[in-house]
Amino acid sequence: MEIGIVTIFPEIFGAVSGFGMTRRALESGNLAFSVFDVRDYASDRRRTVDDRPYGGGPGMVLTPGPLAECIDAARQKVSGPVVYLTPQGEQFDQGTARELAGLSGLILLCGRYEGVDERIVETRVDREISIGDYVLSGGEFPAMVIVDAVARLLPGVVGNEKSVLEDSFNEGMLDCPHYTRPENFEGLDVPKVLLSGNHEEIRQWRMEQALERTRVRRPDLVRSAGRSETEN
Repeated sequence: MEIGIVTIFPEIFGAVSGFGMTRRALESGNLAFSVFDVRDYASDRRRTVDDRPYGGGPGMVLTPGPLAECIDAARQKVSGPVVYLTPQGEQFDQGTARELAGLSGLILLCGRYEGVDERIVETRVDREISIGDYVLSGGEFPAMVIVDAVARLLPGVVGNEKSVLEDSFNEGMLDCPHYTRPENFEGLDVPKVLLSGNHEEIRQWRMEQALERTRVRRPDLVRSAGRSETEN
């Protein structure tokens, strides 16, 4: 999969290419990554890419000219939809991550300030996505969230692919509790069932724990999965 990033702060994305799962995906060839600097397409010596909004009000808006040229350049290299990262977009979740991971390419447009000129949304953007009901300084951190969530779903990136299948949200539930050595820590013991060696009992315990945790912490997921809150 190839991902392009359209941004005015390309340096931020060294965190994506240099560490963790995304670095592994890049080194394995499962993921290709390109960053496009909007300022490279500015027409003045100061590399200006923003201006005051028509109608007045606080803040600045990213101007359409450099953005359009930058997105068009990204499209020449990366095939796939242009996704604008904005609080006004649809909510990003694990299902969306799986959907995006199935694409051959993707371009992520990072807004800044008050956002981008609406004519860019009308002429260049295929989809708008938000990672949550809060406001960040720009779309760069949401882009990194999406890249990480998508990269770990690509074949061959995660060492044990079963761990991806058992992640929170993958079956519409939160994950179950996990334990490792020592068996006793500060007076707290590992549940006996996990030491039993009985794989069926362990599987059942984990399923029950995941469902109970989801009922308590995210009852909306239980309802959306079509389970009653008393179902076992």
